[in-house]
Amino acid sequence: MSMERLSQQVDAYVTWKRELMREISRYRSWLVTNRLGSEAVEAKLERALRLLRTDHITLAFVGEFSRGKTELINALFFSEYGQRMLPSQAGRTTMCPTELYFDPRSERAYIRLLPIETRLSEANVSQFKRIPRHWVNIPLDPSDPDNMAQAFAQVARAKPMPVEQAIQLGFHPDMLESTGKPGQVLVPAWRHALINFDHPLLRQGLRILDTPGLNALGSEPELTLSMLPSAQAIIFLLSADSGVSASDMAIWQQHIRQLDDDTQTSLFAVLNKIDVLWDDLAGEAFVQNAIGRIQASTAKQLGIRPEEVLPLSAKQALLAKVRKDPALLVRSQMNGLEALLCERIVAQKERLLEDRVVNQVLALLHNSQHVLGLRLEKVKEQQALLNNQQQDNGQLLFELTAKTKADHGLHHRRLLGLKTNQRLLKRQGDLLRAAVRPERLEQHLDRVRRHLTGSWTTLGINQAILHFFRAVQSDLHSLAHEAEMANRMVAAIYCRHNEENPLHGVDAPQFDLERYQRELEQLRAKADQFRLHLKTLLTEQRSLTRRFFATLAQEVVGLHQRLRQDAEHWAGDALMPLMQHSLEHKQLLETHMLRLKVLAQDTQQSRQRTQRLAHYRDELQQQLAQAGEMLRALRRPAPVQRQGKVVSLPGARRALGATD
Repeated sequence: MSMERLSQQVDAYVTWKRELMREISRYRSWLVTNRLGSEAVEAKLERALRLLRTDHITLAFVGEFSRGKTELINALFFSEYGQRMLPSQAGRTTMCPTELYFDPRSERAYIRLLPIETRLSEANVSQFKRIPRHWVNIPLDPSDPDNMAQAFAQVARAKPMPVEQAIQLGFHPDMLESTGKPGQVLVPAWRHALINFDHPLLRQGLRILDTPGLNALGSEPELTLSMLPSAQAIIFLLSADSGVSASDMAIWQQHIRQLDDDTQTSLFAVLNKIDVLWDDLAGEAFVQNAIGRIQASTAKQLGIRPEEVLPLSAKQALLAKVRKDPALLVRSQMNGLEALLCERIVAQKERLLEDRVVNQVLALLHNSQHVLGLRLEKVKEQQALLNNQQQDNGQLLFELTAKTKADHGLHHRRLLGLKTNQRLLKRQGDLLRAAVRPERLEQHLDRVRRHLTGSWTTLGINQAILHFFRAVQSDLHSLAHEAEMANRMVAAIYCRHNEENPLHGVDAPQFDLERYQRELEQLRAKADQFRLHLKTLLTEQRSLTRRFFATLAQEVVGLHQRLRQDAEHWAGDALMPLMQHSLEHKQLLETHMLRLKVLAQDTQQSRQRTQRLAHYRDELQQQLAQAGEMLRALRRPAPVQRQGKVVSLPGARRALGATD
């Protein structure tokens, strides 16, 4: 079946993550056993493990009404039930953003629905997720498909209300259907739906976000400011019978296109409903040529590559799966989307984890291996000296102990020097964090809230939002100055270390603000877009303006928090490779001194002393072999790359620079 390969791919991805977690845990134990651990290394390994534990892949399905988003999700996930689970008949079926995922903490499957009236509050959906009492909870029974379909039907429920009330909730009356009664319209009953459901792919960490059409994208700011940018891939649905309509283009340009510029999101278009072009009289070649032409023109209009436009028929794919008709499944071209999900999105996720976890741990492990290797060379050298001594070698052992002690003293002094540098750097880290302290941001937010509350004019609102972004950008400018000072300090410390240790040259890690500056610029661009949109908003929709700004503020607060955390981690980790190098040297030299002292005090014959040193050499070799095994395991290519199927990913190279 179509989803089997994706299921295998996601399985392999999850297995690979488990292997990584096992090797990182093994390295932690190995450090403790060999007395090579430190608090800083332990904290870094714990962060790597936490990232692996909480990682998931999010796919967002976006498009105008009646493009087949929900039908496609039915075909992908629910075909084994033999019927449509999510409502996907003609018309506006997905009335609210819907998240499908597996919640391992819950014993039962459920749907949770957030009433539309919560829009009157400034709180966004993320904040409401932390307050369960506001949600309507419907249990799901996966063994009863009819019960499931009835429960899912709730997601599409609409309710009548006076047009004035709908406007206050942020809806534009032109976008709503009339109930037939004067002054009354139909609005979605729910603001957001959460569906916890046990499906093999969802269990493995895949999350699906199904979005409503243009109207909701405009009136639920969190969707475009937060939910879509944090998805790994956006599947943009179009209809083969209409191509790219004006409203499709509006969604693409306003909400989707820029996501590829600087996020980890890959954008793909699905040209759905190709079955309308099927023509048995004209023949298959004619049909495929027609599909190819629409595919090429769609790619050109959207500004993406033709291979990123996937023609398919979700309806025929669902039918083929339910009827178990392999020929129809092939004709539906669902395999194109399946290959995309398998080979591109999972591969992109693998590359991100390699950058954010594997390479970080490999650097630490290389350090440990390097120090052990030097120690082993030293032991072999001392063994050779002892073997060449014909008479009793007690005197030589005392000399070797004195030399080792001198080496130990050198590393001890280096470590003390590094600890002094670490304190200086910590002060620099405090200055970094002070430049983006929460109180400053709160002052900017208070000022803009006062202006927004006191202003009824579009110009007043525009000015308030402009001043807010200028103030935050000014803070980031001050931070950039402090970051430059900190980077210069770290570069000088590394330069000195590399001169003293030519065999252990290490590049100085730099604190890079560019990603945050770009992210802030993106948020500012969205605010500009909203300000332009204000001209078309009704004055009664002040609640939408407040909600937009509350969501925007939440995103800036989140950016601020990540920036402060990054500054803290960077200040704590910047000298870690050097500290680890000196600390591991010092600790191994201590062990070595103890061994030599025992040998020197031993009154046994020279042969037995040599045997003891050989035993110590074997222990070091064993530890090095273990380090080698861990390195090999961590270097093992991720599953998609192992199969040699990796294709170039739009945005993947940019995405690799991302850190947590």
